[in-house]
Amino acid sequence: MVSFELSDEQKMVQETVNSFAADQMEPLMRECDEQNSIPEEVISKGWELGLLGGCIPEEYEGFGEELSTVTGLIALEELAWGDLSMALHLMAPSVLAISVLDQGTEEQKKQILPAFCGEEFKAASSALVEPYYNFCPSALRTTAVNDGDEYVINGKKCLVPLAQESENMLVFAATAPGMGFAGVDAFIVPVSTKGVKVGEREKNMGIKALATYPVTFKDCRVPATSRLGGEAGCDFLRLLSRSRLALAALAVGMSRRALEHSRDYATQRIAFGEPIGSRQAIAFMIAEMAIEVDATRLLAWEAAWRCDRNFDFEKEAALAKNYAADMAMMVCDRGVQIMGGHGYVRDNPVELWFRNARGFAAFEGFVMV
Repeated sequence: MVSFELSDEQKMVQETVNSFAADQMEPLMRECDEQNSIPEEVISKGWELGLLGGCIPEEYEGFGEELSTVTGLIALEELAWGDLSMALHLMAPSVLAISVLDQGTEEQKKQILPAFCGEEFKAASSALVEPYYNFCPSALRTTAVNDGDEYVINGKKCLVPLAQESENMLVFAATAPGMGFAGVDAFIVPVSTKGVKVGEREKNMGIKALATYPVTFKDCRVPATSRLGGEAGCDFLRLLSRSRLALAALAVGMSRRALEHSRDYATQRIAFGEPIGSRQAIAFMIAEMAIEVDATRLLAWEAAWRCDRNFDFEKEAALAKNYAADMAMMVCDRGVQIMGGHGYVRDNPVELWFRNARGFAAFEGFVMV
């Protein structure tokens, strides 16, 4: 039977991460958005929570806890409750680390994983999204062609988080174009590799505090051993699905914060002698927001539960991510409406959440659980 009663360990993770988000992230949310940057001390303190190192086995210098997708979603929801940009920055290395942990060769695990178990934050990036209007993860234009003991990578990527700050990035490319998800592989590529060009930082509508970049690959040669999973390659759809679950959890966390803010405002804002929340139109909007947030969380948790038990979960993950993108837009748009004209003012956090929410339709491969 499916049960979502949190274990004592999960409750501790939830409380610990929420405390960090409330104390360290939320107070700086607006400032980081305005200044397009995140203080290093916040990332350093967030790294001390051990969210990534905690799921890496001791043999690779981690804390040795079992990788739990459900627990990962719980932590990500609380981080996004604090701020989406900071959550994405802090967990950007998870795509490389968890992909290697889940499907890497033994040599790749020994080479990559210890770097994410130290006391200091280790930036790492992932390159999946491409700058084309009809972008689809199953039909990538970036290619990796086998040439003896090497692969030659050509293509363009955008929305690559922390590309300039990272030592390594996980690059997704088509090795068998036309074969759909089965024709896509991932490659561990040092950013310093000849043929890799990181462009100027992108100016985005939302997640302004997170540094993302366009990256171009021109005849970029990497050893065949850099292919995730070695000669066998990787299960790209599984990795994509794990990332989609992470994004769904982030959408839930940010939307939950918008819901709480709107609810509190509606009970405190007095108009014509009564709280605006006592009016049916406002009350119904808040009720629908709450329903959608909880529904999305359950969709994501069901898929995560299946993932942890090695059941097929790819369809459920896609449904959760797509539903989460629509939910976040609806909830944050309602938040703006409930605030009235003040919801359009930059001093009000709902306009920030609304801008961030719009990005979930385009986000792919930013984080992973």
